[in-house]
Amino acid sequence: MWRDPSLHPLSHQHQHGLALSVLIERGLKADSSEKTAADLAHKVAAAWEVELRGHFRVEEEVLFPSVEPVLASRAIVGELVEQHREMEELIGKIGVASGSGRVELLREFGQLLSKHIRIEERQLFEEVQARLSKDEMASLGKRIDDSVQKVCPGTGRLPWEEPGAAPRA
Repeated sequence: MWRDPSLHPLSHQHQHGLALSVLIERGLKADSSEKTAADLAHKVAAAWEVELRGHFRVEEEVLFPSVEPVLASRAIVGELVEQHREMEELIGKIGVASGSGRVELLREFGQLLSKHIRIEERQLFEEVQARLSKDEMASLGKRIDDSVQKVCPGTGRLPWEEPGAAPRA
């Protein structure tokens, strides 16, 4: 699906999120041991510190307030913000859980993250592209890009591979 360049910074981070979701799903399917769960928990914590926390902030402070007035239904923004809070809560629980509890929390997080990204990409972004003018998209894109650079500047690596990513559990 075509994505307006103004939304590329967020879509690029969505690719990282989907990669994390797949990593969790496949990793636990192959081996749901405590060691695998601890490694995946480390990756989730690193992704949170390096990218997800800032990504949520950019969406909530820049994207959502800018596009909500033009949406056919503002309910989608409320749903997405609620999912942000749910994921934050799950990340906290994953960090302190162990055993089968951690495995289930990781699965729940991965599924919610994937669902959330697909709603943004397939519904929100498509509607935003259809409703905003080219100039409005460009203005929004500049604000998104500036904010992304400030709150989650990456080196191009996956968030859990960044230098200084969360220490291993």
